[in-house]
Amino acid sequence: MKTEQYDLVIVGAGSGGYAAARTARDLGASVAMVDPGPLGGLCILRGCMPSKTLLATSDRAQEVREAGELGVRAAVPSIDLPFVMARKREVIGGFTDYRVEALRSFPLYEGAARFVSPTQVLVGDDLRLEGKSFVVATGSIVAPPALIGLAQAGYIDSDEALEIASLPASLIVLGGGYVATELGQFFARLGVRTTMIIRAKHLLSHEDRDVGESLTDAFRDEGITVETEARLSHVEVRAARKVVVFHQNGEARSVAADEIFYALGRVPNVANLGLDAAGVKHHAISGIEIGADIRTSNPRIFAVGDVTGSFALVHVAIHQGEIAARNAILGASERADYWLWGTHTVFTDPQVAIAGWSEKDLIRKGIPYLAGTYLFSDHGKAISIGKTKGFVKMLASPDDGKILGAAIVGAEASDLIHETIVAMHFGATVYDFVKIPHLHPTLAEILTYPAEEIAAQRDVGAPARVAAVI
Repeated sequence: MKTEQYDLVIVGAGSGGYAAARTARDLGASVAMVDPGPLGGLCILRGCMPSKTLLATSDRAQEVREAGELGVRAAVPSIDLPFVMARKREVIGGFTDYRVEALRSFPLYEGAARFVSPTQVLVGDDLRLEGKSFVVATGSIVAPPALIGLAQAGYIDSDEALEIASLPASLIVLGGGYVATELGQFFARLGVRTTMIIRAKHLLSHEDRDVGESLTDAFRDEGITVETEARLSHVEVRAARKVVVFHQNGEARSVAADEIFYALGRVPNVANLGLDAAGVKHHAISGIEIGADIRTSNPRIFAVGDVTGSFALVHVAIHQGEIAARNAILGASERADYWLWGTHTVFTDPQVAIAGWSEKDLIRKGIPYLAGTYLFSDHGKAISIGKTKGFVKMLASPDDGKILGAAIVGAEASDLIHETIVAMHFGATVYDFVKIPHLHPTLAEILTYPAEEIAAQRDVGAPARVAAVI
């Protein structure tokens, strides 16, 4: 059996793995990458980029429907689904080709890898890669269905939703997280009668209540049915239709549709990696345990990205990958700080973007805070362009007004949030923020209003929040 030796062996060639490889090579290390394919990574192949490409179509279709609000009379839009999917494949093909070319600048072994010892992985049946250090970056997979009868009735998952060949007349979405809301709204805007069934009181249950409720209301206003506080029972088939049975407010209820979109999350891809042989603590649901320095229970093995079971965000995976490489090659103990790196967005309409700490975070940590909010429906530019859904929120310390977090539900939230990220990165207070020049009329200036509100609260000695129902 052939054995090759490297300073760093990276298992998984997605965004986090590639970031680690590039960083380690820049430090002069010998690096090998292992991936069973298809090459490109989850974000490019089955995540961020294909979904956002599809959402561009559904958002544009909705703009046509709503154009009458601005005096533009347009016909009801029709969807050329084969063209939409062909365009998506063309766009993703370009991203993939670029990434694969970069990956092939490294020694790249295309095959499944599993640890056979703390210092070796077996690739296929006849190659051992021995490393001084390793990075595991194998990502995540769609969570297996746990609902009785779902497998028998049939369903589509997030991977299949991105490749669907024809639109069902009606759809049940199981789940209310990022994937469920983005693709659920995509289908609804393409003319599919859509019902979302969730266990929580609102969509995006991990976010603050005002954020989740605002998006839930927007979905309902758009014609999407959102069944909340529902406890799923089972799935059955009646007269060739798929029926989801659930309990709500003490009563048994059911919803029938032509298709079911199973969007109850993903799980870390840890199976068949031989992590026990490597001395790496892990769990099938929560993933690989890592410390702030990205090291696993084996200090020579690091794990980054979705396989760690937290922060399923590409920019976090890249951040972790770069830190892991530096710590592995330099023997350092650089630590990741997720306060701002955990910033995230949901590309629904209205968009949702969160930076820094949420109210839930601050209450859990016992940190007092002041909050200021402002509605898009009260903002001049938003009114002018007909983008009045949602609100902005800022959170700050009652001691000195330092900005602790921000949330935006509204138009262009994914771009607007960067203004608060920069401010928080430099330790700005609400007083600093209101001094920053903002062009008028712009959407960006809406963020000055919650900052002014918090400043006014501090000036009059308003009590800080330490607990709330959120």
